[in-house]
Amino acid sequence: MGIHVIKMPDIGEGIAEVELVVWRVQPGDAVAEDQVLADVMTDKATIEIPSPVVGTVLALGGTAGQVIAVGAELIRIEVEGKGNASSAAASTATPAEPNVPSTAATASTPIIPAVSAAVAAPAAIPKKIPALNNTANTAPSHAASATRQAGEKPIASPALRQRAWDLGIELQYVQGSGAAGRIMQQDLDAYVANIARGANPQGTTKNEMRYQERNDEETLPMIGLRRKIAQKMQEAKRRIPHFTYVEEIDVTELEALRTKLNNQWGAERGRLTLLPLLMRAVVLGVREFPQINARFDDDAGIVTRYSAVHIGIAAQTDAGLVVPVLRHAEARDMWSCAAEMARLAEAARSGKATREELSGSTITITSLGALGGIVSTPVINHPEVAIIGVNKMVERPMIRGGLVVARKMMNLSSSFDHRVVDGMHAAEFIQALRGYLECPATLFVE
Repeated sequence: MGIHVIKMPDIGEGIAEVELVVWRVQPGDAVAEDQVLADVMTDKATIEIPSPVVGTVLALGGTAGQVIAVGAELIRIEVEGKGNASSAAASTATPAEPNVPSTAATASTPIIPAVSAAVAAPAAIPKKIPALNNTANTAPSHAASATRQAGEKPIASPALRQRAWDLGIELQYVQGSGAAGRIMQQDLDAYVANIARGANPQGTTKNEMRYQERNDEETLPMIGLRRKIAQKMQEAKRRIPHFTYVEEIDVTELEALRTKLNNQWGAERGRLTLLPLLMRAVVLGVREFPQINARFDDDAGIVTRYSAVHIGIAAQTDAGLVVPVLRHAEARDMWSCAAEMARLAEAARSGKATREELSGSTITITSLGALGGIVSTPVINHPEVAIIGVNKMVERPMIRGGLVVARKMMNLSSSFDHRVVDGMHAAEFIQALRGYLECPATLFVE
């Protein structure tokens, strides 16, 4: 038997270090060739590191959240044959010391969408309060039902931890079936199913659980994409003097047109949402106000205006928000925009989006759909100078021609960099968008 040491590979593009996001294996696990060992994150995308050999994991070269350099030892695997390292050298090697993110890793343009700070940029991840305690005079003994010893942390992936958080479940009481007691998705499913049937390992009924005290806490490290989001939001708010302008848009006619187009062409060309129509309005609007479709290098003091319209669209993933970029929106019709937007969103959600697909936007659109609220204060995606925030659409009474009629209304909450965009020009730009959206025939007039 021999030892095969896998080092952090050079993934190109001048990247010198990456953040270790999650391990897919643990010591003692058997691994197959091409099996994914770990996910690492550059300043733009998450990358899977596969195994080039078959063997058994001996040791990991770091912990989640640690920044490791290209060429540093990533993992040691016991293999048949000699391997690529001596047993003595491997046994004396130690994992790299934890690092903090370097300025080089965060100085380039990030992928984080400029969305409402209240929604996407918390100062820190809140502490979880998941354990369910009985409110009776004599509390039940959790030690009898716990699957681990006190102080022993359950092993689970970040995605599973987030799911457990959303469900209000303490992983301490979920039995793991994976290697080294690792909790798998099916283990959490089984635990939830038990609760749904009215029973749980704490010995209380489903109804009793609703009113039990929650006292335990779990501190979650801010790593991976969540760390990038926090860094981006902090940088944007620190460097950019934001101002937000909100305008009410009557989208009744726009929705009627969209419905008609979908009824006539949906099966053949694909169904349209509101966003492709808004994209077209933005393309026309920035022709009148080119200072909106720009990026500001405040270190060099240079504003670059673009004739190409590369629109960043916020997309929700399990790990957080990313901004895939729809390039050359000015050269696309509505159906082309819709198809490309769907492709990019799926690539982002599956973690397959490339670096090029997650960078280079000149203006960003952010929307929370039906959860969009009445007003938001979106954060600009630095170094851009503007972001268009879409709020939810509601039908409400309006006065038209002296009569009260039902109209479909929607607010646009848009933020601008006041160093580059004057308030009057921002208002005129949004009014231009309003004109296009309220009279949608003008979207097709050059």
